Amino acid sequence: MRISISGEWRPVWLLLAVCFLGLPVSAQAQTDNDGFRAVVAELGDANFREKESIAERLLATGHASARAVLTALLEDRVFFRQQDQQPFIVESTDENLSAYALVDPVSLEDAGSAEPDQLSRVTTNNRLRAFLRMSIATFALSSPDADIRVDAVKQMLRSLDAASIELLRERAAEETDSRVSYEIDTALALAALDEEDESSTRLAAVTTLADRLNPEVYNRLSALLERDEDGSFIEGDEAVRLAAAEAVRRIDTARNFYAVIETVFFGLSLGSVLALAAIGLTITFGVMGVINLAHGELLMLGAYTTYVVQLAMPEHIDISMLVAIPAAFIVTGSVGVLIERTIIRFLYGRPLETLLATFGVSLVLQQFVRSVFSANNRPVVTPTWMSGTLQFNEVFSLTYNRLYIILFTLIVFAILLLVLKRTRVGLEMRAVSQNRLMARAMGVRSEWVDAMTFGLGAGIAGVAGVALSQLTNVGPNLGQAYIVDSFLVVVFGGVGNIWGTFIGGLSLGIVNKVLEPFAGAVLGKIFVLIGVILFIQRRPRGLFPQTGRAAEGL
Repeated sequence: MRISISGEWRPVWLLLAVCFLGLPVSAQAQTDNDGFRAVVAELGDANFREKESIAERLLATGHASARAVLTALLEDRVFFRQQDQQPFIVESTDENLSAYALVDPVSLEDAGSAEPDQLSRVTTNNRLRAFLRMSIATFALSSPDADIRVDAVKQMLRSLDAASIELLRERAAEETDSRVSYEIDTALALAALDEEDESSTRLAAVTTLADRLNPEVYNRLSALLERDEDGSFIEGDEAVRLAAAEAVRRIDTARNFYAVIETVFFGLSLGSVLALAAIGLTITFGVMGVINLAHGELLMLGAYTTYVVQLAMPEHIDISMLVAIPAAFIVTGSVGVLIERTIIRFLYGRPLETLLATFGVSLVLQQFVRSVFSANNRPVVTPTWMSGTLQFNEVFSLTYNRLYIILFTLIVFAILLLVLKRTRVGLEMRAVSQNRLMARAMGVRSEWVDAMTFGLGAGIAGVAGVALSQLTNVGPNLGQAYIVDSFLVVVFGGVGNIWGTFIGGLSLGIVNKVLEPFAGAVLGKIFVLIGVILFIQRRPRGLFPQTGRAAEGL
């Protein structure tokens, strides 16, 4: 007999079928969670031996939260609430906290909070902690995620024992990921160094470790070269000792190489900010002949604009920087046009008066910021896409925020060159900078060009302030720390030369960072200042001097 279902009843039957099919799955999930919670609850009254058994049972459940619970138990963050004896994981056990944030051990979701005296801690001893470390590592080594397995091996490498060595040997035979195999080989080689009676094995281990940059490896190999109180080597095998000395030398060479690259990278990031800050100055002075001592405060306004943008969109921090960049350009550019139209335009041809006037403007802007935001530093949050590091190996990494700042500077510099070389505004700015009277005779409105030039220089300073907010504190005195360096860059690179300012900023940034480890930050800047003075004695017009009519007024 065949049963047919009419079209109007078919949706109802499908709905009922889905509901009945879903019941066993839902019921099974609920049963697994209840069983897992019941096992966790047994920790409350268990002794240390029983806790080991409970930990094994938790792992055997295969529950997704098992590793988190055991990790919390290892870190003494598992508590029971006294009023109902319910188990919880505590996010932090900081003694300064008046209440602990609770996490449900099954769902790992927020479960409210409780005062410390309302909770009872699940205690551990050394034996249990060693067992937990091994259990967690075993659990992690079987994870399908290679990153988790790498982290597990690195954790085991810090405290190798017979059980962990045997576990790593078993894992090495079946491991397919090259990164995990590399870390396992490192751990097994470190373990082989302790085999006193096997000289060939130890020599092979030293050879394996010679290209490893892990600090644990370096410290262990260096220990083979130590001497006792009598001055004799602790390591008695000369062949092993000589191989270890060669390995340490190779590691030191690699570490020094990466240290130089890291120093250059930090210098480029500092130099990028200096170049951005100085480009506005060199544009202003090259076209208008104005020495703007308020340029540092324009940097500060750009940084504060970033802070205000983040206040206005707290739920969208990741895109706040993309909003802050044009916002800072508009705000500081508008302030620059306002300063030029109300003060600077009356002082052309009188550099001393412009210097004093802009110094007064800088004081006004500083006090304005103090009145609006107070004198305290303001926090600017780094977006997640700018956070973290790009890790190359154990001793060399590059921070994303500095990488983005370097890239951002290159983009701004390229856009500025396009504006100056490919637009009418840029053409008129170059015409006024080369011969103001001739430009006027050709119909160029020099007053409009002056205002746009000052606004452009101020806007670029504001954009530099956005970048600077990711490297230092945002406060009323932020600009004062960079104004002197900006003038040094302009003078060193060549007044009015965009390329000279860019290369000069990067150069001085690198020199600053190279000198800091040897002379300190303050003395390093003094050496840079002395070096620039000596350089200007030989080349008064800077690294890339302007030529032709553009240099007549300099």
